[in-house]
Amino acid sequence: MRTALVVGTGLIGTSAALALAGRGVTVHLADHDPEQARTAAALGAGTDEAPDGPVDLAIVAAPPAHVAGVLADAMRRGVARGYIDVASVKGGPRRELEGLGLDLSSYIGTHPMSGREKSGPLAASGDLFEGRPWVLTPTRDTDTEVLNLALELVSHCRAVPVVMDADAHDRAVALVSHMPHLVSSMVAARLQHAEEAAVRLCGQGIRDVTRIAASDPGMWIDILSANPGPVADLLTDVAGDLEETVRALRALQSADEAKRLEGTSGIEDMLRRGNAGQVRVPGKHGSAPRVYEVVAVLIDDQPGQLARIFADAGRAGVNIEDVRIEHATGQQAGLVQLMVEPSAAPVLAASLRERGWAIRQ
Repeated sequence: MRTALVVGTGLIGTSAALALAGRGVTVHLADHDPEQARTAAALGAGTDEAPDGPVDLAIVAAPPAHVAGVLADAMRRGVARGYIDVASVKGGPRRELEGLGLDLSSYIGTHPMSGREKSGPLAASGDLFEGRPWVLTPTRDTDTEVLNLALELVSHCRAVPVVMDADAHDRAVALVSHMPHLVSSMVAARLQHAEEAAVRLCGQGIRDVTRIAASDPGMWIDILSANPGPVADLLTDVAGDLEETVRALRALQSADEAKRLEGTSGIEDMLRRGNAGQVRVPGKHGSAPRVYEVVAVLIDDQPGQLARIFADAGRAGVNIEDVRIEHATGQQAGLVQLMVEPSAAPVLAASLRERGWAIRQ
């Protein structure tokens, strides 16, 4: 791949353009908002000048509702040898293109499983996709050359290619992305009119659950409008779980001991099902999740604190497998939770204590 055209210079399109430009590919940028394309160009993602002729690969990074129209226009104009889109749904755009009677041998649907709560070219990064799955949904009609171009794009972005059927992909992202986003928003909505005294009690748990609720509503309306059926099916199942949980909680209020026992059983069943599902979430480097020991360290909110603690962990010869920071509300301090192999936890805790760190159990 020597040349590419990125149509749509938001977060995903600009991030892909930055990655390609960084690997020496000549990238042309286009957007319905010329100012956004100029911004992406100023960031080093390419040029906002139109290509002189057909490019090797056209990457359409438009909202799902507009993907088919933008692709159809590009394909009819013959702007590239190969065409891909990066929309978060795959079945709908492909069927729209088929309905338009287009030859789809030069097209492959794709979806990089990466993003941020922020949108637009200023939020873009050339390493946004590094180590993340990038789904490819080829059909029997997909030309091998186009598949290879898509794989080259994924390689340049340092992502991990995953081949799936388009409709299977849409059901999967409904489960792992679209439905959780709505549930996160529902939980966060409970905070909107909550008393300030209650909100000040927020800890890391509520922050984890509501983090993705900060995303742009307009973008998510586009995404959910393109995949409503699978998401609605999943929310129906969640609603059933909620009803069962409410009944179990009400039973715990009963004066009847048998009902209370029934309620306890119902809550325990839901919690254990949650345990069973959570352990299936892939862990580090996509492997099966492992159980780590947590070494919690109290730190001040000052420059260099994190660098110091990581350096001290390195001096102890301990590898940090994961890290979380739990901030103390209203205070210039917090807890850094260092996840390490169980056998390394006592070593790390002792070493950090010797170096003056305050360890919390």
